[in-house]
Order: sequence, then C-alpha cells, then structure tokens
Amino acid sequence: MAKPWWREALETILWALVLALVLRTFVVQAFWIPSGSMIPTLDPGDRVLVLKFWYHLPSVDPKRGNLVVFKYPVDPRRDFVKRIIGLPGETVELREGKVYVNGVQIDEPYVVNSDTYTMAATEVPKDSYFCMGDNRPNSQDSRFWGFVPRNFLKGPVVFRYWPLTRIGLPR
Repeated sequence: MAKPWWREALETILWALVLALVLRTFVVQAFWIPSGSMIPTLDPGDRVLVLKFWYHLPSVDPKRGNLVVFKYPVDPRRDFVKRIIGLPGETVELREGKVYVNGVQIDEPYVVNSDTYTMAATEVPKDSYFCMGDNRPNSQDSRFWGFVPRNFLKGPVVFRYWPLTRIGLPR
C-alpha cells in the first residue's frame, strides 16, 4: 500500500535535514569572511567552503601556504581564517616585515600590504602552527596571540562561492 503524500513529504524533508547536518558536521562547511585580514586573497563578505575531514585523513598534513579555518586560540568559540606560515619544529622570525623560516626568507606573493613588524626567532611547538593574515598591517595573528594547535584546525579553504564575480579557488 502506498504511503500518503504528506508522509512521503515529511520523510523526504527529514532525510534531507539529516543529510545536511551530517555533511556540515563532518564533510564541508561554509564560512563567511568578516574582516579584511586576508586581503587581497579573501575580501570581507566572501563566502568560502572548508573541507572539515581533510586533516583527519591519514598522511594528510597541513602545508605552508594553506589557507585554513581554525578555532581562535584566545576564544575557541570564534573561527578565524589565516595562512599557515610555520610548521611544527620550524623556527619563524620576522625582520622588518619579511618572514624567515629556519633562517631562509620565504616568498610570499600573496602579501600586497606588508608592514615593518620585527619578531625574534621562535620555534613552532609540536602539533602547532604559526598562522598569519595576508594583509599584514591589519591582521591579528600568531604574531600577537601565539600558535594554533593542530586540533583547532577545522580544515583548508578550498573554494570561494560568493560573490559570483570572485568565484573560484582562493590562492
């Protein structure tokens, strides 16, 4: 015997909600960019997708240059997006706004707005990352509040879907 139309509709809606919740919790999540700390890579108001499962895969580790969303170490209820600069065990130093990792200046073509910030060499602890915004004069990042523990990483930013004029892969 066929189910009544209202029961079919209700079951379809419930299954859609369950699927959406599972996808958002474990697979992919949309995030809104609230500030200009990542200009020109990400602008305020951009909307991006983050692969939440990515760093839980075997043999997949965060890499220098990855754009990541993570829980803000000072207030884990908030999410931040920054770029990974220093990996566990590396030494990070800033001289007049230039970033040196293990004594070698790194190439950062994504930094258009630089500053003259200087920071003594510091070693990134095991299972932590040194993250910075691309808009250096206007970014609160690891220079000011320290390292991002690996278990705070939500995942890499993989796609910008809004605004439509800027749709694509953020670099």
